[in-house]
Amino acid sequence: MPSFDLVSKVDLQTLDNAVNVVNKEITNRFDFKGSHVVIDLNKKEFKVNLEADSDMKIDQIVDVLISRSMKQGLAAEIYDLSKAPFVSGKITKKEIPVRNGIKQEDAKKIVKLIKDSGLKVQAAIMDDIIRITGKKIDDLQEVIALSKTWNLELALQYVNMKS
Repeated sequence: MPSFDLVSKVDLQTLDNAVNVVNKEITNRFDFKGSHVVIDLNKKEFKVNLEADSDMKIDQIVDVLISRSMKQGLAAEIYDLSKAPFVSGKITKKEIPVRNGIKQEDAKKIVKLIKDSGLKVQAAIMDDIIRITGKKIDDLQEVIALSKTWNLELALQYVNMKS
């Protein structure tokens, strides 16, 4: 039976390259000359830590981070920008978690959306992967097309397609 896996994975090396490009660009910008800026990627916890002089500069760094990540082939949805920046003395800090993998509650939402679509496919949650199987490849392609219309705030990839 044809099947494919629905995943939300972030390539650590690509993310590291994007953060390095942002770091280089920010240090060379005129409006950041002489100001305190730290852009650090915590590879174990998948978090980007930002430090700057003001909220405005943090927002500018986030904009550059998103645009450079997209140029590297990463989706903007991998960054969880829900946390607000906090002030620590004269420095403003922001911690941006990177979404890697599909959480259990998001996986349940996706499976429910697939079942509600009425397509003749089965969806099974396997850790942070959702395996979707069906009798026809056309049904699987319909699921892929349908998943692109969902507004889940997740960067989804379609891997391991087998017929």
